[in-house]
Amino acid sequence: MIIADTNLIAYLLVPGQFTSAAEAVFKKDPVWAAPLLWRSELRNVLWLYVRNGQKSVTDVLQVMRTAESLMFGHEFQVDSAPVLALAAQSMHSPYDCEFVQLAIEQHCPLVTADKRLLALFPGTAVTMEAFVK
Repeated sequence: MIIADTNLIAYLLVPGQFTSAAEAVFKKDPVWAAPLLWRSELRNVLWLYVRNGQKSVTDVLQVMRTAESLMFGHEFQVDSAPVLALAAQSMHSPYDCEFVQLAIEQHCPLVTADKRLLALFPGTAVTMEAFVK
């Protein structure tokens, strides 16, 4: 199991320049988990496609349904205390620290393309490419 950040989920399900890397991650480990927050974050990402005229509401609803199926049974509530402690220690967003904390709790990597997360949490966060190797 891996902790997938929201962008990784989007990369897998919305064709683009990072889709093949996300597919390689999925091929290596198809069990992806995330804090419940991923749903709201993905809705926001998908809404940007609608707002920019790149996708219809129907299109993004289908992507969201597919994502919900992918993540079913692997969504976690994350306790606020350790998340806020990580945010204070790193001076990074509590949103992202939810993913980091979940990876720590579940003893698995957080796969992300977020350069700041990768720099702040090198023992927890790994790139798609590093995970696949």
